[in-house]
Amino acid sequence: MTTSTRPSPIQTNADSPHLVQRLGLFSSTAIVIGSMIGSGIFIVPAEIGRGVGSPALLIGAWLVTAVMTIIGALSYGELAAMMPKAGGQYVYLREALGPLWGFLFGWTLFLVIQTGTIAAVAVAFGKFLGVFFPTISSSHWLLKLGHVPALKIGPMVLGNMDVGLNTANLTGILIVLLLTVVNIFGVRLGALVQNVFTTAKLASLLGLVILGFWFGKNPAAMAANFGHNFWQNASWHVLHPVQVGVGGPIAMVGLLAILAVVQTGSLFSADAWNNVTFTAGEIRNPKRNLPLSLVLGTVVVISLYVAANFVYLFALPLVGDPHGATAVARGIQYAAEDRVATAVLQQIFHNGGAFLMAAAILISTFGCANGMILAGARVYYAMSCDGLFFKATSGLHPRYKTPVAALIVQAIWTCFLCLTGSYSQLLDYIICTELIFYILTIACLFVLRRKRPDAERPYRAVGYPVLPALYIGMAAWICVVLLRYKPQFTWPGLCIVLLGVPVYLIWSRRRQEVTTV
Repeated sequence: MTTSTRPSPIQTNADSPHLVQRLGLFSSTAIVIGSMIGSGIFIVPAEIGRGVGSPALLIGAWLVTAVMTIIGALSYGELAAMMPKAGGQYVYLREALGPLWGFLFGWTLFLVIQTGTIAAVAVAFGKFLGVFFPTISSSHWLLKLGHVPALKIGPMVLGNMDVGLNTANLTGILIVLLLTVVNIFGVRLGALVQNVFTTAKLASLLGLVILGFWFGKNPAAMAANFGHNFWQNASWHVLHPVQVGVGGPIAMVGLLAILAVVQTGSLFSADAWNNVTFTAGEIRNPKRNLPLSLVLGTVVVISLYVAANFVYLFALPLVGDPHGATAVARGIQYAAEDRVATAVLQQIFHNGGAFLMAAAILISTFGCANGMILAGARVYYAMSCDGLFFKATSGLHPRYKTPVAALIVQAIWTCFLCLTGSYSQLLDYIICTELIFYILTIACLFVLRRKRPDAERPYRAVGYPVLPALYIGMAAWICVVLLRYKPQFTWPGLCIVLLGVPVYLIWSRRRQEVTTV
């Protein structure tokens, strides 16, 4: 008989506040959809287009993302139904692999993944609000504290960012604070905001797809992107240029490698679907609603993402001229400021297209920030209940039953990232790190099937063991390619994770001291 190494939860009084199950299937699905759809789908196709240089491979990149995301959701569904507890992915890693792995996930989530994404989305809200109010801009400084010079370390460049308060990041900070307050006043209010904005952003994205299919078709673009041109540069024999690191040599890679390289954009745009698992302690009938919301939400979003990319190909040539005078001349690859969706709507509505797209992105980013703020705090709450985070964050509001301290700590760190501008670099570092945690979590399926064969499993992963193994193989290939060709996006993220090891040892020792007193 072996003894578990998991830290025992902090003991609480029976009369102390506890999380209340108030989220139904619609709200749970809204968290999945709302957390996934930010601003990426409207911008990222330009970067992918520059990387692949082929209409077929542009769609192929999104299909790879679609396959991985849906397999991931199907796999997580079993874990979510088996362990419907606050903290979600943190709990799965803790139970299957041990408390260290759960902590490293939570540490990275707090330091970079969740807070960095919230900061990026909130500042993006401020930048697009500037379309309507030009005084809101990242170049309109209210208090400029200084500039962090660029520091080149091997293939990486750190720093090179302005620190201070401008009208764009001030707007982002205000959004973070507003939504934090909203979510303190009960998960039901946070869910209501999420439901409203998710419905609105789905309508916006669906509207873009429908308008694009009906009114956005451009004969020149259709001729350039479809027919025999669709498969241009998509052969197994074609090599694609990839710059290794920052300012490094150009390497020529094949089809599978280039599809892996461009996943940094498409996977990030479709990320955060796992956030609903963090809120498991507040979902009604979680053994049914959690896996169902994961599958429904990911399928809806991924379907719209693929359809949106076809719309882009209908309206604009993939290959363009960076110095082109019109949207059609610049193409998808060189759309102004990478705003591909804006260029498409401008083809339909002319000058009004920019305002329509800005409004859609404002709705999208607001809802995305709310979903991530709501969900993220539940992980820190679960960690604190295990004695692996600040003790105060294990408390709930006596009336609203929300992790108020965890929400406040999350908001403080997010606002700091907004002020320093470091969130942009941090987000560059996380996709490989996130993939590693996804690999480990899906590996938990295999571990728990062996360790706990008789455990109740209301839902069993579809396609087990083939589909989970396929995900692990695909994600591992992407990580290997990124480590080889994009070290500036991989090694810093891995260093952030490893820094969590000594922090875990400190928290564990402190926890042991408390329990022995």
